Amino acid sequence: MSTRPTKPRNFLLDWQQWCYPGSRRVFTADEMARAGGQPWPTGIDQYVYVNLVLLLAINSSEIMQSRQTWIWPAVLVTGWAVLGVAQWLWQGPTRKRLNIALYGFFAVVFTLSLAVGRLGWRERVIDLLPLLLAVMTSIVSAWWVLTLYRVDQIEARLRELAEQDAALRLQTRLAAAQIQPHFLFNTLASLQHWVDTGDVRAAPLLRDFTAYLRATLPMFERELQPLADEIEMVRRYLAIMQARLGARLAFTIDMPADLDAQLPPGLVLTLVENAIAHGIEPQLRGGHVDITARRDGEHLVLTVRDDGPGLAPGRTDGVGLSNTRRRLLSAFPGATLTLADATPGCIATLTLPTP
Repeated sequence: MSTRPTKPRNFLLDWQQWCYPGSRRVFTADEMARAGGQPWPTGIDQYVYVNLVLLLAINSSEIMQSRQTWIWPAVLVTGWAVLGVAQWLWQGPTRKRLNIALYGFFAVVFTLSLAVGRLGWRERVIDLLPLLLAVMTSIVSAWWVLTLYRVDQIEARLRELAEQDAALRLQTRLAAAQIQPHFLFNTLASLQHWVDTGDVRAAPLLRDFTAYLRATLPMFERELQPLADEIEMVRRYLAIMQARLGARLAFTIDMPADLDAQLPPGLVLTLVENAIAHGIEPQLRGGHVDITARRDGEHLVLTVRDDGPGLAPGRTDGVGLSNTRRRLLSAFPGATLTLADATPGCIATLTLPTP
């Protein structure tokens, strides 16, 4: 089914813009809260007031000679009112608001014209009519252009935020894809060897490995996942490593059953992988990995501790930890991840806010 491209509307032929001008774009409350938080540029106020004062100063002699000193406060009050309407349009650049401002302005001008006529100042108004029309046109045009500019500004910000979200999702998937691929190859190599030699450990390892893959594959599609799913993935990973390392690896997992939280997928798994790679495997005797999770007020505190040699002098974060920190801060700006010597071993502490 073919579709014809839509032609842009010709402004001059769009009668609605003559009677009911403004942008047709309507922002939701969520969109305004997300992309419409730019403050009113106070430089506009300064520019308008400075020009009004200069204009009054240039014409001060004529004002004094005509004894129309009321012009001074009238001009400043008008400028203040015009800027107030402009700020109102800035906060909500809708077509409805713009037309309320325009038709309200015309109504005020019409009412003042009638009042001036009754006071016998009709001739003076007629003399100033070209200037008044120019001022009215300037005010109306300024409100109109301001509204269109503000709509374009918010739309541009929404597009920018959408691109940032897309980049973050891509970054999350790439980071998840970097979770130690050599673990998969080593596990497959062990599994193949045990199958070839008829080792009884092959079947349990295959079950754990299948369950591990089933738990980790959704990581590539999720931005957040329940803590229980993360811990189950870690449990399968540790079971596989225990099958490979035998008595050299022991582990405990202490997580309350009622603890409910969301976190970026693979976060705890990366900490456990580091604990085994740097704390357990380098030691001939092996070691123990202890994982605990608890709620501390409005925060989730999760620790991964090993009894290995501890942090190496001059240690820097590798790819896994760097990705973990970046994903953690992207999802929870107030979260922290610290590594410290535990004497013996190393302890990684993850703290993130919970709803």
